[in-house]
Amino acid sequence: MSAGHLIARNGSDPADEGPADPDRAHLNHSGDVAPCGAAVLLIARLRPAYWPWSWGRLAFSRWFPDHAPGLQFIKTLGSGRGGGFGLAPSASYQGVFCFFDDIEHAEQFEAHSELLDRYRQRSDECLTITLQTANARGSWDGVSLQSGPPIPSNAPIAALTRASIRPSAAAAFWRYAPAAQAGLATAEGCELAIGLGEAPLLRQATFSLWQNAAAMDAYARTGAHEEAIRAAWRHTFFSESMFVRFAPLAMRGTWNGRRYG
Repeated sequence: MSAGHLIARNGSDPADEGPADPDRAHLNHSGDVAPCGAAVLLIARLRPAYWPWSWGRLAFSRWFPDHAPGLQFIKTLGSGRGGGFGLAPSASYQGVFCFFDDIEHAEQFEAHSELLDRYRQRSDECLTITLQTANARGSWDGVSLQSGPPIPSNAPIAALTRASIRPSAAAAFWRYAPAAQAGLATAEGCELAIGLGEAPLLRQATFSLWQNAAAMDAYARTGAHEEAIRAAWRHTFFSESMFVRFAPLAMRGTWNGRRYG
């Protein structure tokens, strides 16, 4: 699974108005808009002995959905090699993104989920991040997240961007993506960044954590990244996309040798 998408300029996604993907989220049966709430993101570097288990989850989890109180939406995600954004898939890096109807259900899931415990037991490194929705644009498999309370300008901020890339635009997208993503992990003010995706080439995402919104916006508005955003808007690379800003509430685990929580 490769990964890589673009942080939208000025907090908006240039592909927001694209048509919804026909494959709707399998855990949202009540309508098109999930309520304002909270999310849990797990990222893991799995031990080789458990790669078949993780590949099975990636391939089949949508047909055997996980259930939890308040859970609105869940995705099992692969990553690029080394947790990066290139075309080469990673055998060991994986993510799980879950959206809940409120913070209490998200916190309960993070603390007691058997699924998350399985990842923790099978991984050399595993980190969970609990997030409060602040600003959301676009949709993911036809599901939109409502915006929540704004984030203070000097507070930490996280961003999730994802897109369904039009097959006819895939080659053009991947000409822009490597340069746009090359400096993300080392950008000033970026605390963490990982490439994630549902399917090679065409269904891609990026999660990043920043010291504040100014640092995130400074990266988004410069150089190759801004050029890629303009190209995506001009040439309609995406059939569907979503950009969400989150307030990070809690982090637990280990990532890149650093322990959190």
